[in-house]
Amino acid sequence: MSLNKVLFVEDELFLAEIVKETLETKLFEVTHVSTLKMASAILSEQDFDIIVLDVMLPDGNGFDWLKNIRSDGVTLPVIFLTSRSQTEDIVRGFEEGGNDYLKKPFSMAELEVRMKALLRKEYIPVQSKNDQYQWKIRSYTFAYPSGELIVDNKVIQLTSREADILQLLLLNTNQSLSRNELLERFWGNTDYFSGRSLDVFISKLRRYLKTDEQVKIINVRGIGYKMVY
Repeated sequence: MSLNKVLFVEDELFLAEIVKETLETKLFEVTHVSTLKMASAILSEQDFDIIVLDVMLPDGNGFDWLKNIRSDGVTLPVIFLTSRSQTEDIVRGFEEGGNDYLKKPFSMAELEVRMKALLRKEYIPVQSKNDQYQWKIRSYTFAYPSGELIVDNKVIQLTSREADILQLLLLNTNQSLSRNELLERFWGNTDYFSGRSLDVFISKLRRYLKTDEQVKIINVRGIGYKMVY
């Protein structure tokens, strides 16, 4: 059986050891490096399936590094794993080419689920001048981060926030995603007004996806939402 190969870039050695050992018990093959220079060198020599990337590293930040390798044509899925949890940091992570963003502290179970979601066959990285990534969602094609949702040769242009929410739901396909996680990630709080805004965005996404009855955003009572298709 072929193992998924992970490039793990993290300078907190104690954390790195725990993550590496745990992922290896889950049948991932993990190569750990602690600097961006080392990451660039090994990426040029070996093939990987996914990158797990810290932001604050001794020789630079992961945002800039990812932007550079994306411009060089690297289309591997990338998960940021960082203590930088401000909304502007999360937005920048996605803008520079990240596919997911997990805040420290985190659970290993969540990291594993997110990695497996990015490695699903439904996720098809497509290299283009804008570093677009495409999802095939039954009769839909969704391009991220441009936010183009295509069905029956018609293009629905999603806003940036709509595209970000749909991307996160897709990364967690068939997994319940908590309402509070969505609120904290995109609004930075869980107050009433942010909750009402989230309801509006979910309603809009459901409207966009109504053409195919097998594509649904389901309410999970007491938790949040689940994308199924």
